[in-house]
Amino acid sequence: MLEILVTIPVEQRHRQYLEDTAAHIIGSGGAHFVYRAQKDADQEMVEKADIILGNVKPEYLKYAAGLRLLQLDSAGAALYTVPGVMPPSVKLANATGAYGLAISEYMLGASLMLIKKLHLYERNMHAHVWKDEGQVNSIADSVTLVVGLGDIGGQFAQKMHLMGSHVIGIRRNMAQKPDYLEELYQLDALDALLGRADIVACTLPGTPQTEGLFCRERLEKMKKGAILLNVGRGSLIPTMDLCDALHSGRLGGAAIDVTEQEPLEPDSPLWDAPNLLITPHVAGKYHMQQILESVVEIAAYNLKAILTDGNIKNEVDFQTGYRKFTEPAEK
Repeated sequence: MLEILVTIPVEQRHRQYLEDTAAHIIGSGGAHFVYRAQKDADQEMVEKADIILGNVKPEYLKYAAGLRLLQLDSAGAALYTVPGVMPPSVKLANATGAYGLAISEYMLGASLMLIKKLHLYERNMHAHVWKDEGQVNSIADSVTLVVGLGDIGGQFAQKMHLMGSHVIGIRRNMAQKPDYLEELYQLDALDALLGRADIVACTLPGTPQTEGLFCRERLEKMKKGAILLNVGRGSLIPTMDLCDALHSGRLGGAAIDVTEQEPLEPDSPLWDAPNLLITPHVAGKYHMQQILESVVEIAAYNLKAILTDGNIKNEVDFQTGYRKFTEPAEK
């Protein structure tokens, strides 16, 4: 009997859906499902599992000798691609496609808050101060640089395009340029593009290649007064480099849903940096029902795929830490 561990916070109807998916292939009673919150999934459960749907502690995986598939419920997979963490031959898949709507809307909201100075007016409101904070900018006719064009970056780029921004995209693999981009480049063009953008949005995963990508030298190449968004991983932007860029006025503002150290310590200098919006890695959690529905659909798809020797959706490349690249189909 197959042992299937589920740590996705599923509802009863999702449980039935997953169990029916398996039963349709291997028959009723062919699989034993165990449901646990991520924090309650222990090493014994992980080591017994043939299939895991949801994240578990990486240190539990090394001796999971019978594991065939680990389907993450996160888009990021960096903790699981470290050599030695996963047993050989295990398929690893992420939840790309589940978070684009929620996080791109967060990015749009943060952009508007900063360029319209709503954060300053909120501060003034709490201080009972009636004060005009002066000139603001518009998304229309701005230049937006999106670094990372997966599901999240792509959906944000589409929204900015629809609002009248000139959108430039950077992706790891070159592909056909979608209609919502005016320009498309690869990462080696980043330095040349930074000085053109009014808004720079980072959606890249945390890998050795992206660590410290937006260091002091790159922040200094950005257009003075530009807005920086980071919803990828905190390792992309060194903390003190970001603080200095905000204090100096090189950046007009920033919004970060991720930080180098999480949770952020109470004495972190980020808390007191000017024109900075900090959220505690919540832009893509299960705060929208759509996210849970999408994660369950991906999990069910890959449960069926692994049981029928089909192609895994969102399979992660252990060498790059990214989802395996496939050329988008032409419309």
